[in-house]
Amino acid sequence: MYVEFEPLEPKDEMDDFERDLRQAMQRKPAPAGLKRKVMERRTKERAIRRHERVVWWERLAASIVLLGVVSGAFTWRTIEQRRKGEEAKQQVFTALRITSRALQQMNQQLTQHDRNGE
Repeated sequence: MYVEFEPLEPKDEMDDFERDLRQAMQRKPAPAGLKRKVMERRTKERAIRRHERVVWWERLAASIVLLGVVSGAFTWRTIEQRRKGEEAKQQVFTALRITSRALQQMNQQLTQHDRNGE
């Protein structure tokens, strides 16, 4: 007994797939304006990168300036405290000299009083 089979549909699907694949793989001319679009995009990307670098350098410069201001303020405060300390020290020495002279005068007066009172 001999039975005849009809071709299976998967073969048709495979033929469709191959046809679609061939069409997709065929060389086609680039769309009009593609080169211009690619170059514009490339130019924009370069500009963005350049801008990012500039911003990075600006932030670095601002950080350095800020660091200088903070360290300058700290140094100024330290110098000011030292100056005030020296000024207070001079005032204490002056007060001690005045007190010493006053005590010497008082001792002289007491000594004279004791001599006169004898």
